[in-house]
This record gives sequence, structure tokens and C-alpha cells, in this order.
Amino acid sequence: MSKGHRSQIKRERNDKKDKRPSATLSYARVSVQKACFVLDAIRGKDLAQAIGIVSYNPRYASTLVKKLLESAAANAENNCELQRDSLYVAECFANTAPTMKRIHPRAQGRAYRILKRSSHITVILDEKK
Repeated sequence: MSKGHRSQIKRERNDKKDKRPSATLSYARVSVQKACFVLDAIRGKDLAQAIGIVSYNPRYASTLVKKLLESAAANAENNCELQRDSLYVAECFANTAPTMKRIHPRAQGRAYRILKRSSHITVILDEKK
């Protein structure tokens, strides 16, 4: 049994989508575990404090997360008409992306596998109440 016309179904599905400003980086060449070290440090912090944390973090993933924070802030200002100083990091997570498999030659004709892991990183901002 159908639950209405296709356009009605699509409209209902789009109404349920998350309206918070976000930014996503796909296929980042950093492992999920290494990205999560940076993401755990900024989760729940306000935007200015989070940008300050990642600016002085020596990890490679922090440069990627800083660009994501700036992009999500720009999305909040331009698309959602939110004030930049009232934003905080509501959610941030990293999911696994495809892994590149490479071969490292070893002694006596053996070959060891090298896994070059990648991730999809997402940052979601929200307005303080």
C-alpha cells in the first residue's frame, strides 16, 4: 500500500532532515582514530574556542577540522542567518572511508600489505539557547 503521492513522500522526508548548519569532508587522508583525537577536543565547545584549540593543535587532522569549522560557520551565517558568536559544536564525528591497499616488498620475495586509511569527517554546529 502506498502512503501518498511521491511528491508528498519526498516532502515529508525532507521535512525530517536536520536543519542545523554543517560541513562534511569526504575521503580525508587521515585515519578515523587520528581524526577523533582532534574531534573529541572540540566537541561541545563554542565556535571561537574550538577554532583556537585546532589552531594550536600540532596534529595533521586539526588543519582539516579547522577548515571544516570555518566552512560550517560560513554555512550558518549565509544559509541559516545565524550569528557567528552564538554558535557551538553540537556534533562532530568521523566515519571510515575506503582504504587504499599498498604493497611493501620484504625479504625473500615476501610482500607486506600497507593500509592507507581515510575517513569522512562531519562537523555540525548549533545555536546556543
